[in-house]
Amino acid sequence: MAARRVGAGCWQRALWLGQRCRLSGGQESYRSSSSSPALGKTVDNPHVTQEEIVLPRRKTWDKLAVLQTLASTVNRDPTAAHYMFQDDPFLMPRNAANSRLYSLSKESGRNAAKYIIKNFPQYFDKTFAEPNIPCLMPQTLTPQTEGVSEEALRERIHLRMVKESVDMFDQLLQAGTPVSLETTNSLLDLLCFYGDGEPTPEKEQEEKEDVEESGVDASEQKAPKRQFRRGSQSGPRWRESNHAERIFKIMPERNAHSYCTMIRGMVKHGAYSKAYGMYLDLLNERHKADVHTFNALIRAVPYLKERFVERWELAKDFLTHMAQQKVQPTLLTFNSVLKSLRRCGGVGRTMSLYVLKEMEALEIEPSLASYDHLLSVYYRGVEAQSSDIISEVLNEVEKRSFTAQDPDDANFFNTAMQVCCDLKDIKLAYQLNRALEKGDNWKFLDVDRSNGYWSKFFSLLCMMEQIEVVLKWYKETSSSLFYPSPKNILDLLQALDAANQLEVIPSVWEDVKQLGFSRRQDLLEEFLSLMSRDQHPSEIQLAFAKCAEEIKAVHEPAGPGQVPLEWTGSALGHVVVLFSRAGRTQDAWNMMEHFQKINRIPTDNVMDEFLNCAKQTNCPDEAIKMVKLAASLGLPLSQRLKSRTEKEFELSETQKKALESIKWDGDSSDSDSSDSDRE
Repeated sequence: MAARRVGAGCWQRALWLGQRCRLSGGQESYRSSSSSPALGKTVDNPHVTQEEIVLPRRKTWDKLAVLQTLASTVNRDPTAAHYMFQDDPFLMPRNAANSRLYSLSKESGRNAAKYIIKNFPQYFDKTFAEPNIPCLMPQTLTPQTEGVSEEALRERIHLRMVKESVDMFDQLLQAGTPVSLETTNSLLDLLCFYGDGEPTPEKEQEEKEDVEESGVDASEQKAPKRQFRRGSQSGPRWRESNHAERIFKIMPERNAHSYCTMIRGMVKHGAYSKAYGMYLDLLNERHKADVHTFNALIRAVPYLKERFVERWELAKDFLTHMAQQKVQPTLLTFNSVLKSLRRCGGVGRTMSLYVLKEMEALEIEPSLASYDHLLSVYYRGVEAQSSDIISEVLNEVEKRSFTAQDPDDANFFNTAMQVCCDLKDIKLAYQLNRALEKGDNWKFLDVDRSNGYWSKFFSLLCMMEQIEVVLKWYKETSSSLFYPSPKNILDLLQALDAANQLEVIPSVWEDVKQLGFSRRQDLLEEFLSLMSRDQHPSEIQLAFAKCAEEIKAVHEPAGPGQVPLEWTGSALGHVVVLFSRAGRTQDAWNMMEHFQKINRIPTDNVMDEFLNCAKQTNCPDEAIKMVKLAASLGLPLSQRLKSRTEKEFELSETQKKALESIKWDGDSSDSDSSDSDRE
């Protein structure tokens, strides 16, 4: 009944609106209001408004719209590890080393699966997936065209079969069959990209994407990232008189594409001088280079000239040639210039801002790689710099959500955080963190980069922030966004010491055990030093003693394959003090006996703390043992310890005789008697 009443009401309202919107004669005579298209006024009564039903246009939703909406309703779990490790809880990483090892292991497993599918596609001929995903199915990598022909050569080039393509090309030449310029250029592309070697299974997917990418050359996208950092590269070098050079020389006809491919291949594989010579040959043949070739040549500038001024002049010459040949520069062009200016010293700091102004004049928005190069130019290797440049950069970055346009984009956040740490500016670090959370900027940090970024940020927090803020960030980011390093733990301990909140140390020690740093000698010394330095309430002292017991266990053999840590005199003394303050007299004495085993001498404070513990627990026998130990070591403190024992303990006759029977060091007694005779 309720539904029926609602339905009747809706129809009555629709009929009533239709009657209001209809005039005599069946014509609509309302006009839209200036303030809203959905409201109008009748001609008869201009003060009465009427409603117009406006049907919205059809909206096409993104395929991920539902998932994005659901993702916006949840927040990050600060107790969860990275999502890639959640498939197998047994493989949850404990520290950064485990995280890197497990992530590389998963990637290695994927590569192994791809290798099996590639080499044994006959065992994957049935499709059970619904819906079918073609990119996950094995591809046909066996040439279908038989015989020696240009079509067979093109097929082998498409399949990226380097050796077979070169052999097929040589067979065509021996048979006197001419090969078209387009096919020969495709073969040069293949040879120059792979460095005249076969593609490896690990890099197959990455290289495939680069080869098939239209309009962007792969050599300028992937290869120079590592070689320009250290001046060397791990990939194949450009061999003398390789197949690419041989084929290029015997080509009856060469166009601009032939020269540009050779130049980019030489730059990618480290033959910078040859690339520059090839560019001069291109100019002599009156050809024009494309923008990707100029980008590669600009990146090679630091390896072509020695002096900073000469490097900038050569880069400027390339830009001038681009203008003369009417080649429009791209974002990667200016990023290449900024990357070369990183190796130009003071000249780079002078000219980098002019490069950014030129980008602005051409309406090219900088990418994160542009800002990364700018920060490296101004702050890397230079001390006591102003924060003006990075402040302006962060003001710009904070406004945008960036997309990947340059392989070096991913380096920006780590570089910027390192600059914040060098400047010791926590406000800039917070601003950088807000920029990271803007849109999809967080995607530029993979597992390794994220760990480095947050590790630097946490060290800066420990140095500059209040301890409450430090502990809040530590709780929210530890083991979820990053795994603290031993340096981070040392920084946290120093922050706790400065804030006089050493009672948090036991919880930090639990994290250290979880991270696998319980055998780090520097960390153990720092923990013991802070816990034993001052006297604390009994509850805290008991917690400290428990930590000391676990540290003691690390120094003892736990299994056949584990080598125990060696005791140091300071570590032994700290453990004795912690046991003594907790009232664990027997454990403290067991540790005192280690001093003789490792030929170390306890300090006066250690022996006094032990004697105080023996007094509180009423253990005169341990006090007498302490006096004997001090006497055997010939310590000047032994006489004072004997006096304290006699005064502060109720000794039996047997204990008094044992105390009197202790033999003192003869040398020290003789010297004392001689000194008294002189007086």
